[in-house]
Amino acid sequence: MTATNNPFLDNLSRLMTDAAGMATGMKREAETVMRAQFERLIRDMDVVSREEFEAVRAMAIAAREENERLAERIAELESKQGK
Repeated sequence: MTATNNPFLDNLSRLMTDAAGMATGMKREAETVMRAQFERLIRDMDVVSREEFEAVRAMAIAAREENERLAERIAELESKQGK
């Protein structure tokens, strides 16, 4: 490909380069605004954090296991009482 000194093509090339840079900047700005809006929406919805969810989940698992142990103990005591 041969290089030419055509000012029209040079200006067109510079314009396209500037437009691509501006589009990249606009994309980055739009992503930042969207991320901020999404984070604000989540905060306003009063959604629990992952840590809070895991803590309550662990408590529920422990309570279920304790209920199962107590049910077995009750069944054992009832069988002894019945004899």
